[in-house]
Amino acid sequence: MAIILGWISWLGNAIAPVSLARRFLIGALLWSLLMVSGTIVATTTAYNAQLTHLLDQELNSTLVTLSRAIDTDDNDVLTGIENKLPTDPRYEVPLSGRYWAIIDLKNEELVDDDFRSRSLWDANTPVTAELVRLARQSSGTVLHVNLEGPTGENVRVATQLIRLAERGTPVLLVAAADRTDTDAGGAQLRVLLTVAMLGLAVGTLLAMALGLRVALRPFERVQADINAVREGRQTSLSGNYPAEVRPLSEALNRLLEHNRSVVVRARTHVGNLAHALKTPLAVLRNEAGGASQLDHVVQRQTESMLANVEHYLQRAQAAARADVLGARTELAPVVDGLIRILQRLYNDRAIRFDVDVPDDLSVSAERQDLEEMLGNLMENASKWARSVVIVSASKLADGTIAIDVDDDGTGLPETQMAQALKRGVRFDETAPGSGLGLSIVSDLAEMNQGELSLMSNINGGLRARLTLKGVG
Repeated sequence: MAIILGWISWLGNAIAPVSLARRFLIGALLWSLLMVSGTIVATTTAYNAQLTHLLDQELNSTLVTLSRAIDTDDNDVLTGIENKLPTDPRYEVPLSGRYWAIIDLKNEELVDDDFRSRSLWDANTPVTAELVRLARQSSGTVLHVNLEGPTGENVRVATQLIRLAERGTPVLLVAAADRTDTDAGGAQLRVLLTVAMLGLAVGTLLAMALGLRVALRPFERVQADINAVREGRQTSLSGNYPAEVRPLSEALNRLLEHNRSVVVRARTHVGNLAHALKTPLAVLRNEAGGASQLDHVVQRQTESMLANVEHYLQRAQAAARADVLGARTELAPVVDGLIRILQRLYNDRAIRFDVDVPDDLSVSAERQDLEEMLGNLMENASKWARSVVIVSASKLADGTIAIDVDDDGTGLPETQMAQALKRGVRFDETAPGSGLGLSIVSDLAEMNQGELSLMSNINGGLRARLTLKGVG
């Protein structure tokens, strides 16, 4: 038993990565096979033992009959009392499988049987010298053994050594019966039991699999609700779960609420910090508006500090919003809103905005982050475009959303594209701005599990491709 349990434990460790349901069913299958095998072996063994016992009882009755049917004459020769010999008709049919014999053991030797059933015909009595030796040692006890019969069949043999008071040599009584039917009955029972027990085991396993399927279904609903929260389709796990699963859903809802409160507090602290830093710096910049060299130095350094504060505060705000559960923003409304703002800003240049953004595209990002990223890219494209800015979006094979912002300006050499994403880099000092726009977009994209890349478009202008995780 210890070996079996150890083997089952080893198998359990081997299938540890498998799902709980499969591990449970595999364990139940192994246990069922063990129980089925044990039940079959125990039942068939007990059944065969009972059949053998009944056969032995029948043979014992024959030995009793034989003991009452023997006698001796005046010359001490064995004689049989005909009307007391066994009357079973099978003893009269040659080689029927039922045999009896009365053997006179003279001079410690096994001699020919003096009386025997007609069923033995001309065959030898199924008795061996070893059996006779055991019978001599048994002192009258009935012995039961399995031997080969007259036709090669397996026979059950019962022997008993008796001593008649009026003679010195013992007499061996023998009764034998073919046990083919007994063995066949045991084999038939084994087949029936195997089929029945295997059917019962299969039915039980199927019922257990169905029960497990029903029992684990609430966890599938939990997973679906978590995905819905992740994709922004709902804010909490709101399913009607069983009592065993409800504590898990409540704990997850508390975690979601805590996550939202942490994000809100982080945004508040970042906003307060921005106000606390930017206001004094703005005062310093305004006060350093004179024409002296010191004023110019203070003003340049103040503007540099404001640019750095703006950059890192935006990164901090983005980090507070990044990867928030439930972040989901539809793309088309954000693009449309930004275009309306840019059309007013660049109304004097008559920039045309072409949009190809499907209405069903959504990205996994906060709306504020998406507006920040696209606003910088679209404003940068409007600044350098000659006449048109093209905004397009499509869903890639891996489920991500690629947003392209193209302009028809002079473009950017490939050697400068990677450098353009660095903080504070400006290739045209006469153009307005701090050189932080593309680096902020790159940082925000990375924090939202996305990426910003630059490339040339077919019109010779610049294409900024923003790749973000898609939702839905």
